[in-house]
Amino acid sequence: MTETPLKLFNSLTRQIETFTPVHPGEARVYSCGPTVYNYPHIGNMRAYVFADILGRTLSWKGYDLTHIINITDVGHLTDDGDAGEDKMEKMAAQKSQSIWDIAKHYTEAYWEDVRALNIRQPAKWSVATDYIDEMIDFAQGIADKHCYELDSGLYFDVSTVDDYGKLARAVTEEGEGRIETVEGKRNSADFAIWRKTPAGETRQMEWDSPWGKGAPGWHLECSVMGGKLLGFPFDIHTGGIDHREIHHPNEIAQNQAHCCTGGLGEAENSGARIWMHNNFLVERSGKMSKSSGEFLRLQLLIDRGYHPLAYRMMCLQAHYRSELEFSWEGLGAALTRLKRIVMAVEKMRVANRGSDFDVQQAISSRMKRFDEAISDDLNTSVALTLLEGTIQAAIGQQSAEASLEKMDEVLGLGVLNLTREDLRIRPQSAEIEEEEIEAEILRRKDAKLQKDYATSDAIRASLAAKGVEVMDGDPLGWEWKLD
Repeated sequence: MTETPLKLFNSLTRQIETFTPVHPGEARVYSCGPTVYNYPHIGNMRAYVFADILGRTLSWKGYDLTHIINITDVGHLTDDGDAGEDKMEKMAAQKSQSIWDIAKHYTEAYWEDVRALNIRQPAKWSVATDYIDEMIDFAQGIADKHCYELDSGLYFDVSTVDDYGKLARAVTEEGEGRIETVEGKRNSADFAIWRKTPAGETRQMEWDSPWGKGAPGWHLECSVMGGKLLGFPFDIHTGGIDHREIHHPNEIAQNQAHCCTGGLGEAENSGARIWMHNNFLVERSGKMSKSSGEFLRLQLLIDRGYHPLAYRMMCLQAHYRSELEFSWEGLGAALTRLKRIVMAVEKMRVANRGSDFDVQQAISSRMKRFDEAISDDLNTSVALTLLEGTIQAAIGQQSAEASLEKMDEVLGLGVLNLTREDLRIRPQSAEIEEEEIEAEILRRKDAKLQKDYATSDAIRASLAAKGVEVMDGDPLGWEWKLD
């Protein structure tokens, strides 16, 4: 364990709290995963970079981590507020494919993005449809005291638990009322935990239950998988800030009913001691929404010539609780910063100067400050600066690499294993081969050394005509980029 206590912001209490594990020496974390009806956009992926940093920090602090991320392949409607069509059924109909094939394809696409962003694998990917029997058992266990049945399904009565909506600070009738209007509902915020298949319809995903053939509600899934795999109460529950308003309050209500606990004055009655949420990634053109058709997904960044770790860097430069505005210029700046770090590491490995004793003292001081930064509610922006300073202090000192490796184990950029060439991604639209560009850049460099500026200018113009911008002022060296 490192010396500085880990302090985290609890969305439920709206306070910074010192992390105290439910089980000494362990950390049990549940993260709301994707609904696999489409590709994740980069805003979705911010949640998993954040959860990854949290998990890495808990490991850094010496805890034995069990991290669960779920895969929702049933039950999530087209409106997060419990209205509309099932997202999976709708996409399967649009694509004229099996819903199981849709789930498999988009789950694998999500996992590709996870790998590209250097997000660690959780202890388990829990798939919702693997837990249908447990969901029915859970619902039966709370139905008598907390639920009522309508023609459309089994509904949870939110008035039967204390402090409903506290996470979202819902204090009015409309506070949690962005939910489907269903005739017979007792309260506007009541939500379905089991949806009956309408008469005369057949769904691709449906199961027999005490309330008729149908499918579980989205909120039920996470309560069941979190409780079964981690045990109530567990330590930390994470998700995007959009979950704070409806999904997580409903999940908490189910947890309270299942555990027969009281109000939320004691946070662990919610099912988790700490609830954490990352803020939105904002993109002003409106291309963050999947309903826009061509939305911003990680592959689009790669197709444009940006290494996916540039996006991870972009996320780390901001605090997870702050809005992060996406721009191509900002992504380019993050890539440049990552290149600088990689080049500094290369320089560190080949240089040979300085006193190892003095260097180790400097590194020890930075390690302490790094620990303080990451322990301060995951302050990755300060931690990044300390990583950069440590590399400079460690130039020529092989013994310092172990300290840098530990820092990077938290940030997850892989800077000790990357090369500058790794970070150069060929844009999909490029019509010139990288080898040809490099050869021309080298020929131009020689021409400039010979003061043959006419040849230098001609090479530059020729490359420009092929979409290659030669960046003479690049402080990193002989760099170029494809427009």
